[in-house]
Amino acid sequence: MLSYSKVEGKSNILQSLTGLNQSEFKTLLKSFEVAWQEYVQKPRARRYGEGRHAELSSSADKLLFILVYFRLYPTQVVQGFLFGLGQTQACEWIHKLSRILNQALGYEKQLPEREPARLAAVLRACPSLEFLIDGTERPINRPKDPDDQQDYYSGKKKRHSVTNNVISERGGKVMFLSDTYCGRVHDKAICDGEEYEFPEGSRLLQDTGFQGFAPPGVTIRQPKKKPCNQPLSEADKQRNREISKERVEIEHQISGIKRCNILVHKFRNRTDNFIDDVMETACGLHNFRLTQRQLKAA
Repeated sequence: MLSYSKVEGKSNILQSLTGLNQSEFKTLLKSFEVAWQEYVQKPRARRYGEGRHAELSSSADKLLFILVYFRLYPTQVVQGFLFGLGQTQACEWIHKLSRILNQALGYEKQLPEREPARLAAVLRACPSLEFLIDGTERPINRPKDPDDQQDYYSGKKKRHSVTNNVISERGGKVMFLSDTYCGRVHDKAICDGEEYEFPEGSRLLQDTGFQGFAPPGVTIRQPKKKPCNQPLSEADKQRNREISKERVEIEHQISGIKRCNILVHKFRNRTDNFIDDVMETACGLHNFRLTQRQLKAA
C-alpha cells in the first residue's frame, strides 16, 4: 500500500508521483493541514473521526493521495488499490481532498483569478505590464446527447473537448483562467464573451487565433497571417519568428499546467463543475512549483 512514509526521502519517486519535490511537498503540506483542520471542524451531526478508522490517517498521506491522482490520473479502482481503498471510498476521498487541495493553494496565493471583472485590477499589480494569452483544450469522452456532441466537438482538434483561455505575466505565473467552455467555442469568442480589460499601457502577446482582439490602451504583438494566395514577405516571416520566440513562454506555462495528467487524458469524472475545478487546481499547482523554484534560485 502506498503511503508517504514509503516515499519520504526518495525525492525522485515523490516527484514522479506528485510533480513536487520533497521541499515543495512539505511546504504545501502546511497549508493543506490548515485547510483540512477547517474542514473537520465544520459543524456536522456527528463529529468528524467518530466513525470507522480512516485509511488515509495522516495529512501527508491525504496530500500524497490527491497529488498522485492529479499527476497520474489512474482509474478510481487503481487509485483505491494503490492506497488500500475500495473504488467507492477512493471516489469519496478524491472529491473531498480536491476541495482541500484547492483551498490550500488559495492560502498559498497561487490560484489564478477567475472573475473577468477583476482582471484589470489583478494585472495592474504586475510591474512589467507584459502579458501572454492563449487557449488550451482538454479531451473528454464523447457525450451521449446529440446536441452535446455538436457543442463539444472541436473541429481544430478533431475530438470532443472543453477549452479555457489562460493569461500569464511575462516571466511570471498564470494570472487568469477563464471559465470552461465547450470545445467548439473559439478562443476569441471567449475573450469577447468575458469582456477582458487590461491596464492602460499593457503589452499583450497573442497568436492568430485571437485575430481582431484588441483591448483599448493595449499594444498587441501578434504574428501576421499569410494573405490568401500570396506568400509572406521575408520581413514578415522574420517578425513572426521574433514574436513566436517571445510567445513560446505561454506554451511552456500550459505545458507546466498539463504536468497533471488529469488534464491530458480523456476526462472521465461526471461530477458537476469538477472539470472546471481541476483546471483551476492544476494552474495553482503550476504557480506553486514556479514560485518555490524562483525562491530557491534567488
